Amino acid sequence: MERKICIITGTRADWGLLSGIAKELKSRPGVKLQIVATNMHLSPKFGNTRDEIERDGLSIDYCVPMPVENDTAAETVRAMSVCMTGMAGAFDALRPDLAVILGDRYEMLATASAALIFHIPIAHIAGGAVSFGAFDESIRHAITKMSHLHLTETEEYRRRVIQLGEQPDRVFNVGAMGVYNIRHLHLLSREELEADLKTSIPCESLFVTFHPATLDSESPAMQCRNLITALDGLEGYKVFFSYPNSDTHGNEIIEIIEAAANRNPGKYVVFKSLGQLRYLSMLRCVAAVVGNSSSGIVEVPSMGIPTLNIGMRQMGRIAARSVVNCGTSAEEIGQGLERVLSPEFREMSRTAANPYEQPDTLQKIVDVLCDTPLEGITIKRFYDLA
Repeated sequence: MERKICIITGTRADWGLLSGIAKELKSRPGVKLQIVATNMHLSPKFGNTRDEIERDGLSIDYCVPMPVENDTAAETVRAMSVCMTGMAGAFDALRPDLAVILGDRYEMLATASAALIFHIPIAHIAGGAVSFGAFDESIRHAITKMSHLHLTETEEYRRRVIQLGEQPDRVFNVGAMGVYNIRHLHLLSREELEADLKTSIPCESLFVTFHPATLDSESPAMQCRNLITALDGLEGYKVFFSYPNSDTHGNEIIEIIEAAANRNPGKYVVFKSLGQLRYLSMLRCVAAVVGNSSSGIVEVPSMGIPTLNIGMRQMGRIAARSVVNCGTSAEEIGQGLERVLSPEFREMSRTAANPYEQPDTLQKIVDVLCDTPLEGITIKRFYDLA
């Protein structure tokens, strides 16, 4: 009997991790792949990244538009309600046998809530991680409790999901798809990427992604201004920014980085979205990654370059030796930049082991999605630790 597996994606970041899974599922006999696109994928402001799904040779089965101007808590909550209503329409129309959700975004909390009411089993990718600085932390664990299959990125994260009461035989340590992609994609050369982006990418470049730390008492805008101040003082480096996600206070950060680029276009370049291939190719060209994105922790170490992780947003995540944590003042960020850009640290980062790397991540994930029996799986029993 055909198994209908529905992947729900809301951002350029999660699609970069889900695209390989989608392609593999499409090729599997006995599987009908479904894709639901929502949030940033459908927004011109964030680059209409639904096009990336279609460029991958895949079809979107259902679109769930939702507001993306979420610069206040009230707007974010209203956007979640719109998403949940839209997911009711998607699940009613598609009736999948299994829903696949990645991560900890608020639109995925709305999606999981809808799937739960529809009695649709959920396979959750990247649960069990800890990151104290954003409400993503609570959302991630909430989705774990609504999910039925768990695909974690490290063994420690697997143990944590079990600690949350999930049955051990439904929790699988598979590694991180972002790292798998680095090892298996044919990346663009520096010359190809420069031609595509229509800008030079010198060896002395940085790539920066800075998201709001939604639980931090310090203003995300102030933190971003401090980052710009520190970068202003860094001579000889070109800096590439990508937009933050559509989170509370995200618009403030966009305004700050766009203003920096307008003030100094020779130093700062801003992209709404690069997409997976160009992003990973960019990592091969730059000297370091700066900001507070999970990618800096999970994926960047496998490129052999340092990460400067700013503030508390990713605090608690397992990290390689090539990741340096710093505070949010301009002085602390400046000191962090000095450290990660030192010749000694850059040399060490070339060979630093990445705890998120496994050689067969894709195969493990797809095997779980395709082969795990689903009959009766929505009846969950709490697993008590001995």
